[in-house]
Amino acid sequence: MLRLISGFILALVLCLGCAKEEGTPTESGEAKAEKLRIAVIPKGTTHEFWKSIHAGAIKASRELDVEVIWKGPLKEDDREQQINVVQGFIATGVDGIVLAPLDAAALVRPVRDATKAGIPVVLIDSGLEAEAGTDYVSFVATDNYEGGALGARRLGELLDGKGNVILLRYQEGSASTDKRETGFLDTLKKEFPDINILSDNQYAGATTETGMQAAQRLLGQFSDIQGFYAPNESSTFGALRALEEDGRAGKVKFVGFDSSEKLVDAMRAGEINGLTLQNPFKMGYLGVKTMVAHLKGEPVEPRIDTGVVMVTPDNMDDPEVKSVLLPDLSEYLEGE
Repeated sequence: MLRLISGFILALVLCLGCAKEEGTPTESGEAKAEKLRIAVIPKGTTHEFWKSIHAGAIKASRELDVEVIWKGPLKEDDREQQINVVQGFIATGVDGIVLAPLDAAALVRPVRDATKAGIPVVLIDSGLEAEAGTDYVSFVATDNYEGGALGARRLGELLDGKGNVILLRYQEGSASTDKRETGFLDTLKKEFPDINILSDNQYAGATTETGMQAAQRLLGQFSDIQGFYAPNESSTFGALRALEEDGRAGKVKFVGFDSSEKLVDAMRAGEINGLTLQNPFKMGYLGVKTMVAHLKGEPVEPRIDTGVVMVTPDNMDDPEVKSVLLPDLSEYLEGE
């Protein structure tokens, strides 16, 4: 009888041990099945440009089965808020950060802090005064200098190489638009030396309203204007509204950057003569894909060019151009 009881106890212990061992792989499998968490931090969250980046990031997250956490400042001039968002993700912990830094200098320290904490960073849209491969993994963006050069060539051709032009800059500290502005000015001076630049030192600021006010001041200051250039969505729309209110929309040749439904309508109406178009959807998509590849130990390029094209009334209805000019984002952003 004692042997029988002892045998029963031994069998019970062995069964419990087997059950525990069988449960361990399941628990381990559940741990492995946890999704990578990628924070995507834009410069702002209101303009159409950032909505396209958000949609691209979501597409990548669905394909790769990772979690994207979208969070950023409301306005594109709120440096402190963006810094706080980065620091918040460092504190709470994510697997990686995809960041569009709104200031090339101010975001260097937070990015380095993330890297030191073991959280890799991929930059999108705008660069940093930092080193790829050391401070951050990769930079996924437009060739912004070339984008500015395209704008200069379009405006120069529209003016037959002569006339008075205004450049309304975007915002100090924005690396992407600074390169566009430099590309615009360099190309205009080199390829169209007879064009006179009336103003190139005024800033639109982060919103359509501040852009409109800045453009109104310039239009009030200069009456003899043949051409106008703006380097991003908000400055372009602000300048458009100022030209409309001043009665010079369609009379002054106007080239802008980025797109929205209102800007496309203005092009159809003859009030905008060219829009330099990036691919923000692709930027968000490749930003997340690049981060996931890095986290899996795959090699990634330190610089990834997402492309740029000049859109005019002549090519705006081409299927390839139209898909980027006015993308349907509802598939990705509904419920977000």
